[in-house]
Amino acid sequence: MTKRAYKYRFYPTPEQEQLLARTFGCVRFVYNSVLRYRTDAFYERKEKVGYVAANAYLTALKKTPEVVFLNEVSSVPLQQCLRHQQTAFKNFFEGRTKYPAFKSKRHRQSAEFTRSAFKYRDGQLFLAKCKEPLAIRWSRELPSEPTTVTVSKDSAGRYFVSCLCEFEPETLPVTPKMVGIDLGLKDLFVTSDGHRIGNPRHTANYAAKLAKAQRALSKKTLGSKNRAKARQKVARVHAKISDCRMDRLHKLSRQIVNENQVICVESLKVKNMLRNPSLAKSISDAGWGAFVRQLEYKAAWAGRQLSAIDQWYPSSKRCSGCGHVVDALPLQVRAWTCPECAVEHDRDVNAAINIKAAGLAVLALGENVSGMGHVSLSSSR
Repeated sequence: MTKRAYKYRFYPTPEQEQLLARTFGCVRFVYNSVLRYRTDAFYERKEKVGYVAANAYLTALKKTPEVVFLNEVSSVPLQQCLRHQQTAFKNFFEGRTKYPAFKSKRHRQSAEFTRSAFKYRDGQLFLAKCKEPLAIRWSRELPSEPTTVTVSKDSAGRYFVSCLCEFEPETLPVTPKMVGIDLGLKDLFVTSDGHRIGNPRHTANYAAKLAKAQRALSKKTLGSKNRAKARQKVARVHAKISDCRMDRLHKLSRQIVNENQVICVESLKVKNMLRNPSLAKSISDAGWGAFVRQLEYKAAWAGRQLSAIDQWYPSSKRCSGCGHVVDALPLQVRAWTCPECAVEHDRDVNAAINIKAAGLAVLALGENVSGMGHVSLSSSR
């Protein structure tokens, strides 16, 4: 059995909206208070506060008269936020993430409920301290009873519930098809079969609408209700762009996984690529990281194989016919002729063919296939 989250949108009643607002506020208050306590303990007394000590601090905090409002909401989300904070500190000390940041009320709000704080009965979900079920728009049935439920509100004012359930993934029939994928900006990606998937450029499509909303926001008085409304309009445009991007990526990744037994991709360091100021916005809009991540878990569910080659492998500069590697291939050069075998190459198709060959070699040899050393973004693409 595998765990999977099923996300749905729901529409709270006015009473539920008030309860959720109090819950989000209390979760944010506890998270920030404990984070401040742990930070001060380290810098002032050189003490490392673990989860047990943080939990004891929360217990003492709830007994003070100034924060009696914490008892108005379920204690489970408050406890869960400490567990999430402990995970954030673990990731920080192991070098995977930055130091945990304080939560802001202007960003996404969330609260996690375990089985003791919700009831799922006859297709209805009841949260703790809530008499009525959530008005969820069930787009599909849950495969099992949820183990945890996460309620969230995004910056655009929309409410979502994510149900973590156990499910049995369905293995797809074996197919002989294999594909190499070269990610790009002009085309979202090009396959080793020569198929090109265009880049819809969602941000550019909504650029005029977003600029208009941002201009209106800049003219509103700080702290006013009109400014809050204008900020939400900007957030709705950003949410629309994000939804369009994720919808397309999910459909494309599902199609690739359904059609191919082996999928070969590049191990791109997207965060490092975003340091390039001239390409950062286009790379973010393309969603390379999300696309590869979707291919990875969907391939695992379907019994497919995903092979990731070394990021420094010269897929674009290597001739797929004879293997000759040219010294330099600037990004603006989209077609080139091999000086050894005189074969004309389309840059992207040639790269996809090389990625497929290298990915299959990784599967066959059980090791990574490296290139000819570290190269820059412009020459490696």
